[in-house]
Amino acid sequence: MRRAATAMLVLMASVFAISHTLIDAHPAWGYVNAFAEAAMVGGLADWFAVTALFRHPLGLPIPHTAIIPKKKDRIADTMAQFLRDNFLTPSVVARRMRRMNVAGSAGEFLAQREGGERSRLMGGGAELIAEVLESLDPERLGLRVRAGLASQLAKVELAPLLGGLLENLIADGRHRPLLDGLIRWAGLTLEDNEEAVREIIRSRANSVLRWTGLDSRISSSVLDGVYRLLAEVLVDPDHPMRGKIDTALVKLAVQLKTDPEMRAKVEAVKMDLLENPALADWWMGVWERIRRSLIARARDPDSELGEELRGALREVGKALQDDPRLQRQINRFARRTAVGLTSRYGAQIVALVSETVKRWDAGTVTDRIESAVGRDLQFIRINGTLVGGLVGITLHAITQVV
Repeated sequence: MRRAATAMLVLMASVFAISHTLIDAHPAWGYVNAFAEAAMVGGLADWFAVTALFRHPLGLPIPHTAIIPKKKDRIADTMAQFLRDNFLTPSVVARRMRRMNVAGSAGEFLAQREGGERSRLMGGGAELIAEVLESLDPERLGLRVRAGLASQLAKVELAPLLGGLLENLIADGRHRPLLDGLIRWAGLTLEDNEEAVREIIRSRANSVLRWTGLDSRISSSVLDGVYRLLAEVLVDPDHPMRGKIDTALVKLAVQLKTDPEMRAKVEAVKMDLLENPALADWWMGVWERIRRSLIARARDPDSELGEELRGALREVGKALQDDPRLQRQINRFARRTAVGLTSRYGAQIVALVSETVKRWDAGTVTDRIESAVGRDLQFIRINGTLVGGLVGITLHAITQVV
């Protein structure tokens, strides 16, 4: 645009020179000469005005030229003041935020199908999780997590919780499958260690029984009796042994909830476990496996972790879209947060803008402003050339009539 405006100015100068030599040949050349002369003057005047904004015309230190480089600090302060008065005031931010549905827009973004920005968000979030888990000291982090869990468990009194849990299990009969499993386990364990049990019985028998061979019959009878008892208890849901076990469990539940001595014993066991170094070593191994598994799953685009995150985001987005009450709450929170940030940090943001512009050298300020509005300023030169020419031809016509 600068070349076009300059070419038009050169063209008008050429037309002026040619028409001036032919002005006596025909009256029409007078109009052409007047148009070219006035257009040249208008173009030169606008060239001077536009150039004077950014630099000295022809390098001459004419007063009130190179305005922007000389006044860049005042421009910076003016820009900052304009930003503060028109954008970064709590009332303006609150009014603007009141017209925005932040929750609805976020819900629409999160609920949309996979692709685009959402895919980049998921990929970036997963990579961020992996980077955080890798950058943190695993041992120190594991110790912190363990200490946090231990401190929380230390505050919780386990005995009443265990008593209530056991009471509910017994009341609903949900302990019966567990009891059946324990009976089966006892039978299988006894079967696997049958010879060891026989040896224990024989070692307890006296020498007369061993000499007569009755110790083997006694051990077989004992084992057969135990097998028969376990089988009867397992098959018969109304076996008296089950009733005795239920009664004992109910008594244990009551003791856990009400007996101070029992509660103290449970607390002592709990604290012994929490302070046991073996438990600490076990937890550190578990934590390290969890950490490495999370890192691997976060970096695997086809892992279940990514799908779980995507599913969770979709559910959150759907909730934000479909729940007006939730939208109102989140929008209110966003509005209050924005207003609070503006009140607290608005002056700092304005100062940042002002100081940044002030730190720019004059050439940088000139280049950036000229690149933003320079095209329109060159249009001013072109328009000035055309308007000047029209004014010139009008004045020449008036002088011819008069």
